[in-house]
Amino acid sequence: QVQLVESGGGLVQAGGSLRLSCAASGGIFSSYAMGWFRQAPGNEREFVAAISWSGGTIYYADSVKGRFTISRDNAKNTLYLQMNSLNPEDTAAYYCAAGRNTAAVRGGNGVDYWGKGTLVTVSS
Repeated sequence: QVQLVESGGGLVQAGGSLRLSCAASGGIFSSYAMGWFRQAPGNEREFVAAISWSGGTIYYADSVKGRFTISRDNAKNTLYLQMNSLNPEDTAAYYCAAGRNTAAVRGGNGVDYWGKGTLVTVSS
Protein backbone atom coordinates (compact mmCIF):
# COMPACT_ATOMS: atom_id res chain seq x y z
CA GLN A 1 0.00 0.00 0.00
CA VAL A 2 1.44 3.34 -1.09
CA GLN A 3 0.75 6.48 0.90
CA LEU A 4 1.01 9.85 -0.79
CA VAL A 5 1.14 13.12 1.13
CA GLU A 6 1.06 16.45 -0.67
CA SER A 7 2.42 19.72 0.67
CA GLY A 8 3.31 23.19 -0.53
CA GLY A 9 -0.10 24.60 -1.27
CA GLY A 10 -1.17 28.02 -0.12
CA LEU A 11 -2.30 31.48 -1.12
CA VAL A 12 -0.38 33.30 -3.84
CA GLN A 13 -1.02 36.35 -5.97
CA ALA A 14 -1.56 36.09 -9.70
CA GLY A 15 1.77 35.86 -11.49
CA GLY A 16 3.40 34.18 -8.54
CA SER A 17 4.90 30.72 -8.08
CA LEU A 18 4.48 27.72 -5.83
CA ARG A 19 6.18 24.36 -5.63
CA LEU A 20 4.13 21.37 -4.58
CA SER A 21 5.69 18.23 -3.18
CA CYS A 22 4.33 14.73 -2.81
CA ALA A 23 6.08 12.40 -0.38
CA ALA A 24 5.55 8.71 -1.04
CA SER A 25 5.93 5.82 1.37
CA GLY A 26 4.97 2.19 1.67
CA GLY A 27 6.03 1.11 -1.80
CA ILE A 28 8.79 1.24 -4.36
CA PHE A 29 8.44 4.83 -5.53
CA SER A 30 10.75 4.39 -8.48
CA SER A 31 8.53 1.69 -9.95
CA TYR A 32 5.51 3.97 -10.30
CA ALA A 33 4.51 6.50 -12.87
CA MET A 34 3.32 9.60 -11.05
CA GLY A 35 0.99 12.45 -11.79
CA TRP A 36 -0.73 15.58 -10.58
CA PHE A 37 -4.42 16.28 -10.88
CA ARG A 38 -6.52 19.17 -9.67
CA GLN A 39 -10.12 19.85 -8.81
CA ALA A 40 -11.65 23.29 -8.59
CA PRO A 41 -14.88 23.86 -6.67
CA GLY A 42 -17.83 22.64 -8.69
CA ASN A 43 -15.62 21.03 -11.31
CA GLU A 44 -14.48 17.50 -12.01
CA ARG A 45 -10.96 16.40 -11.23
CA GLU A 46 -8.68 17.10 -14.18
CA PHE A 47 -5.27 15.95 -15.29
CA VAL A 48 -2.37 18.37 -14.84
CA ALA A 49 0.87 16.48 -15.47
CA ALA A 50 2.38 12.99 -15.45
CA ILE A 51 5.90 11.60 -15.37
CA SER A 52 7.29 8.13 -15.97
CA TRP A 53 9.29 6.23 -13.36
CA SER A 54 12.55 7.36 -14.97
CA GLY A 55 11.45 10.90 -15.75
CA GLY A 56 12.01 10.24 -19.41
CA THR A 57 8.36 10.62 -20.42
CA ILE A 58 6.34 13.65 -19.35
CA TYR A 59 2.86 14.83 -20.25
CA TYR A 60 1.17 18.14 -19.48
CA ALA A 61 -2.33 19.43 -19.84
CA ASP A 62 -2.50 22.19 -22.45
CA SER A 63 -3.68 24.64 -19.80
CA VAL A 64 -0.42 24.38 -17.84
CA LYS A 65 2.12 23.68 -20.57
CA GLY A 66 4.99 26.15 -20.40
CA ARG A 67 4.07 27.27 -16.87
CA PHE A 68 4.23 24.10 -14.78
CA THR A 69 7.08 21.61 -14.48
CA ILE A 70 6.74 18.11 -13.06
CA SER A 71 9.79 16.33 -11.70
CA ARG A 72 10.70 13.55 -9.34
CA ASP A 73 13.56 12.53 -7.05
CA ASN A 74 13.51 8.76 -6.71
CA ALA A 75 16.22 8.85 -4.05
CA LYS A 76 13.93 11.01 -1.89
CA ASN A 77 10.67 9.26 -2.86
CA THR A 78 9.27 12.65 -3.76
CA LEU A 79 7.32 14.10 -6.66
CA TYR A 80 7.29 17.83 -7.40
CA LEU A 81 5.22 20.32 -9.33
CA GLN A 82 6.77 23.72 -9.94
CA MET A 83 4.02 26.16 -10.81
CA ASN A 84 4.91 29.52 -12.32
CA SER A 85 2.85 32.39 -13.72
CA LEU A 86 -0.13 31.30 -11.68
CA ASN A 87 -3.53 32.75 -12.45
CA PRO A 88 -6.87 32.56 -10.62
CA GLU A 89 -7.99 29.73 -12.93
CA ASP A 90 -5.30 27.57 -11.31
CA THR A 91 -7.11 27.73 -7.97
CA ALA A 92 -7.92 24.16 -6.97
CA ALA A 93 -7.08 21.27 -4.71
CA TYR A 94 -4.06 19.51 -6.19
CA TYR A 95 -3.74 15.76 -5.88
CA CYS A 96 -0.77 13.46 -6.28
CA ALA A 97 -1.36 10.14 -8.05
CA ALA A 98 0.60 6.94 -8.62
CA GLY A 99 0.07 4.23 -11.18
CA ARG A 100 1.88 1.56 -13.16
CA ASN A 101 1.83 3.30 -16.52
CA THR A 102 2.36 6.93 -17.49
CA ALA A 103 -0.32 6.99 -20.18
CA ALA A 104 -2.81 5.33 -17.86
CA VAL A 105 -2.07 7.82 -15.08
CA ARG A 106 -2.54 10.60 -17.60
CA GLY A 107 -5.95 9.23 -18.49
CA GLY A 108 -6.93 8.96 -14.85
CA ASN A 109 -8.19 5.38 -15.14
CA GLY A 110 -4.77 3.94 -14.38
CA VAL A 111 -4.28 5.57 -10.98
CA ASP A 112 -3.74 3.07 -8.20
CA TYR A 113 -3.16 5.52 -5.35
CA TRP A 114 -4.26 9.07 -4.57
CA GLY A 115 -3.10 11.59 -2.04
CA LYS A 116 -5.54 13.66 -0.03
CA GLY A 117 -4.67 16.89 -1.76
CA THR A 118 -3.25 20.32 -1.03
CA LEU A 119 -5.13 23.54 -1.69
CA VAL A 120 -3.77 26.22 -4.01
CA THR A 121 -5.51 29.58 -4.08
CA VAL A 122 -4.46 32.25 -6.56
CA SER A 123 -5.76 35.76 -5.92
CA SER A 124 -6.21 38.32 -8.65
